[in-house]
Amino acid sequence: MKVITILSPAHPLRGGIASSTERLAQELQHKGYQVHIISFSLQYPGFLFPGKTQYTTDPPPEGLTITQEINSINPLNWLKIGLRLRRARPDLIIARFWLPFMGPSLGAIMRLAKSNGHTRVIALTDNIIPHERRFGDRLFTWFFLKAADAFLVMSKSVEHDAHTLAPGKPVALAPHPVYDNYGDPVSREAALAHLNLPAAHRYLLFFGFIREYKGLDLLLGAMADPRIRERNIRLIVAGEYYGNQETYESLIERLGIRDLLVLQTDYIPNDAVKYYFSAADLVAQPYRSATQSGISQLAYHFEKPMLATNVGGLPETVAHGKSGYIVEVNETAIADAIVDFYDHNRQPEMTAWVAQAKGQYSWGNMVKVIQDLMI
Repeated sequence: MKVITILSPAHPLRGGIASSTERLAQELQHKGYQVHIISFSLQYPGFLFPGKTQYTTDPPPEGLTITQEINSINPLNWLKIGLRLRRARPDLIIARFWLPFMGPSLGAIMRLAKSNGHTRVIALTDNIIPHERRFGDRLFTWFFLKAADAFLVMSKSVEHDAHTLAPGKPVALAPHPVYDNYGDPVSREAALAHLNLPAAHRYLLFFGFIREYKGLDLLLGAMADPRIRERNIRLIVAGEYYGNQETYESLIERLGIRDLLVLQTDYIPNDAVKYYFSAADLVAQPYRSATQSGISQLAYHFEKPMLATNVGGLPETVAHGKSGYIVEVNETAIADAIVDFYDHNRQPEMTAWVAQAKGQYSWGNMVKVIQDLMI
């Protein structure tokens, strides 16, 4: 039995990266691999973390071996883990890379582990060029990229970055699989009852951590369009602020749209996710920049049409006019799509297309790509 070690956030750390890593580990185990996730004992120093907490109170995923070991700022810790992995000789290390800050710790562990001449290292790269730039990004990213033997990417934009910044190394693309680990959809009526929302309104959904690059301000601006108010549409904002909350609160007051919003701006636990998606008619991703988005894959799982902006890898997963809309990055274009969706009753046909298309985003496909890269 081949042994795989995954270096990545995982339970009790929270968020989409942790959740998708756990789901990938489950699929690898299902395919017959022995899997161990090494997560972080210290992921972000407090001053770098914009949210309320890095930890979830959700129960741990069943059947997985997860240890919290990596200290992102302690080189002695990297040395200890790297040397232990060198001795343990796993067949494969999958290192999750989403932020340059993690480059030194992960890069050092990878170098030490693969020095045994046996272990191969695949970098599962959510982003290579970060959405929000910081000092040291270029050096930290370079250090990580040089330590990897191959790259698994989930969008064409990251594929291009990998070929550009790590020339000569194998790069394989596997679209981000659906998040099918948040429960099954429930009826609209059950979802609205659970969320205590009136059935007379129609609902858009903005879901996930609220960061500047995700463009919530653009969506709020679109909600101020008089056509939106005329159509009895409400916007559910479900996710924790990872930025300046006061900026959004001031914008809401200035636009005069508070009565059009359902603000649930705390972390959404795993068992509640299904209610927000099941209540929504359309999932909005008004991003200013993007690589791929796990929100699209949640929408596919819950069979919901999407409205996304024409940035990064979003057009690769949202088929304009079929699974939803791809629009330009401005408030008017977003409002136009929302009005079209409701005025022409696009929901049934788009929902049917999403349901038919979601099968292409499978975890089995990602594992097959990993197996090809292992050779």
